Amino acid sequence: MNVRVVPFARIREIVGSAELTRAAAEGATAGEVWGGLAREFPALADLLASTRLVRNGAFVRPETALCDGDELGLLPPYGGG
Repeated sequence: MNVRVVPFARIREIVGSAELTRAAAEGATAGEVWGGLAREFPALADLLASTRLVRNGAFVRPETALCDGDELGLLPPYGGG
């Protein structure tokens, strides 16, 4: 299956793209896709604990299974006032 990955802010800077497509095994989780990206881009490894995962517009946990064609947003911590 293919998953569209949309990184934001610092994560976008690390991966060098506003959008990536990654192949994943059927039933792969958001955390597994993140793990593949962290192996590809080692600077991401320390960011999982502070990154929010968003599947098709809804926040999810790393153990959430993905489906073919899903969009996985990667939101680092942010602040505002």
